Amino acid sequence: MKPTSIENLAGIANQLRIHSIASTTAAGSGHPTSCCSAAELVAALFFGHMRFDPKNPHHANNDRFVLSKGHAAPLLYAAWAETGLFPTEDLLQLRTLKSDLEGHPTPRLPFVDVASGALGQGLSIGVGMALSARLDQLDFRTYVLLGDGECAEGSVWEAASLAGVMKLNNLVALVDVNRLGQSQATQLGHNLEVYRARFMAFGWEVKVIDGHDMKAILRALAAVKRADKPLAIIARTIKGAGLPLIEDKEGWHGKALSKDEAAQAVAKLQVNARSGIGIPIPAPSPLPLPKNEPPANYPPLNYNPGDRVATREAYGNALARIGSVDQRIVALDGDTKNSTYSEKFLKKFPARFTECFIAEQNMVGVAIGMGTRGKVPFASTFAAFFTRACDQIRMGGVSMANLKLAGSHAGVSIGEDGGSQMGLEDLAIMRAIPGSVVLYPCDAVSTEKLVEQMASKRGIMFLRTSRPKTPVLYPNSEAFPIGGAKVCRQTDHDRVTVVAAGVTLFEALKAAETLAAKGIGITVIDAYSIKPLGADVIRAAAQHTGTTVVTVEDHYPEGGLGDAVAGVLSADGIKVHKLAVRELPHSGKSEELMAKYGIDAAAVVRKVESIVGAAA
Repeated sequence: MKPTSIENLAGIANQLRIHSIASTTAAGSGHPTSCCSAAELVAALFFGHMRFDPKNPHHANNDRFVLSKGHAAPLLYAAWAETGLFPTEDLLQLRTLKSDLEGHPTPRLPFVDVASGALGQGLSIGVGMALSARLDQLDFRTYVLLGDGECAEGSVWEAASLAGVMKLNNLVALVDVNRLGQSQATQLGHNLEVYRARFMAFGWEVKVIDGHDMKAILRALAAVKRADKPLAIIARTIKGAGLPLIEDKEGWHGKALSKDEAAQAVAKLQVNARSGIGIPIPAPSPLPLPKNEPPANYPPLNYNPGDRVATREAYGNALARIGSVDQRIVALDGDTKNSTYSEKFLKKFPARFTECFIAEQNMVGVAIGMGTRGKVPFASTFAAFFTRACDQIRMGGVSMANLKLAGSHAGVSIGEDGGSQMGLEDLAIMRAIPGSVVLYPCDAVSTEKLVEQMASKRGIMFLRTSRPKTPVLYPNSEAFPIGGAKVCRQTDHDRVTVVAAGVTLFEALKAAETLAAKGIGITVIDAYSIKPLGADVIRAAAQHTGTTVVTVEDHYPEGGLGDAVAGVLSADGIKVHKLAVRELPHSGKSEELMAKYGIDAAAVVRKVESIVGAAA
């Protein structure tokens, strides 16, 4: 296939500028100047370098493009329109309710793998894609377009570090160094040598170029895979390039041109514009593609009633067990694998395990990237440390990502490590993510069965695991559907329903024995699925015992199990009393802390007795 000429590529760049200006002016908002600075880079990639099927953006061996600087969305949309994927007239519907050409890209569009626009995340996602290509023995390459402003984010350098360590020579980062941020000049301006030094320090091959010189861009892109390193192209560009009235001027970030200004700019650009329609694009290599299909079933469990197993260990057992028959599963960890027990998967399937080190933001981004390529990624660390990656998880929600998270060492029950290690906010955070599933098993069987559910269903799912060993409560054959709950204890004469999950379930069961000896019956519910909640089971139990429910959880009161239960029962006139950790916790033994913060069996007994006494 004859390569597209330099002159034609430069003309396509101008056509992309025209579309970006026209669409943002029609919308009355957007970022045309940020689009114009990267026009040559995008034209070179889409029409002079990348290999992909423009009619099938989901092809597994297409080269991947991640627009980390998501505010330049009109440029991305223009490029795909110029491939012929959809009519260029649709670009004028930018940012309208009836169009999926939103202000920042989302996977509602078939050519967008991940939502972007929360800056600093695209390179991590690119790392995940590049790792997947290596794992699947595919030769697609991943290109990530970053803005210079977002390079102030630490997550960019977390990703750069891991890519260098992993020698991902199928990954290319293009940095659009246009000098201007949103409110002022960027911290480095046009000091390209600092960018060069930073990427080189992380083990990258680096090319520094004029980002408006098409020949230089193509020469730099040709270096991909020549070295055993990822490639960084540091491109000096001008914000608003091609728009003489506003080139390199502050105050134009996120501002559309007026109709008159746009008309003048378009008239000038049209002289040298060229459509990309009909330009031949190299096809992806016809390599064998991964099936990425789930197995018919998973191997059986083998626990004995009463065995004491921490749910964090059962999580590791489950990964290793189901990973033996499910090649889609990959595991990632943040240097906690001997605590989360994901090391069990590493020992059996080292090629499918990625150690992301102590860089949780990057770990979540890498996992999201792997999920876009058909993998089922399980990323694990202490529940408390996922709070560092809250924005990546939030954007995973916007991306409708297939992402599985396992947070261990949750709550004061971890004991002596102290408050900095105790995940006490995690349920609230994870419940707030759109479309998320939040699971909190109490024993080894429920943990393993819920890991199976996570693997077999698509979406963002969080599994909360605990440090203390707990007895096996359920038989190996027990089913744990997402959105369910279990009635663990119930009699015809119960006075109160107690809803618990994880470690506090056993405290509730102990309390039931104590109360029964005093002639007070309680129904005990295992709310292993926090979101969606087993509302019907809980409601039926509450209606059986009266109008009072007690929740007990190893979590702060805001946003956890108690709030989840109250949210579904309040309309039924059922009062919910919440036992939760209401103080900043201290170091101590697990049982001491659960007693101190009022979430142990004695606390449940006291609360139930106060309710029954008040009713009497």
